[in-house]
Amino acid sequence: MIVLGIDPGTAFTGYGVVAADPGRPGRLRALDGGVIETPAGTALERRLATIHARASELIDEHAPEAVALEDLYFGANARSALAVGQARGVVLLAAGQRGLPCGSYTPQQVKSAVCGSGRAEKLQVQQMVQRLLSLTELPRPDHAADALAVAICHLNRAPLLAASAGPLAGARA
Repeated sequence: MIVLGIDPGTAFTGYGVVAADPGRPGRLRALDGGVIETPAGTALERRLATIHARASELIDEHAPEAVALEDLYFGANARSALAVGQARGVVLLAAGQRGLPCGSYTPQQVKSAVCGSGRAEKLQVQQMVQRLLSLTELPRPDHAADALAVAICHLNRAPLLAASAGPLAGARA
């Protein structure tokens, strides 16, 4: 299974493509990772168009079976959360246009899936992503590392999601 992980933002949208090796359960490998950067001062609609176009290219290039996105974090800055939501929206649109299922995970769920603790620091996440994907160096920048972590989170949950969608999933008590 191949998953495109996304750490959304209007200035920097991190992406990471991770594959699970079907012949070796638990073995993951990074296929791609980086950042979609949009210049400051560019009109929001142009920034969103750039994010959508690049997300579409990544989906077409890697043919993932799912897209996993980091969920909104509502901190003190509502304006920032709104911008992140808009970036999430254009990635969801790119996935929806191709009929791909999407998963959404809170930062705490991602950190817990990768590090075992929802309170892990950025460096801990980077180190665990490096270890889990057998990378020779720490994944950089942070947004790309976070996107790889989101993809790992989704892949770790995939067996549970598949089992819950099995023959008993529609049964009524």
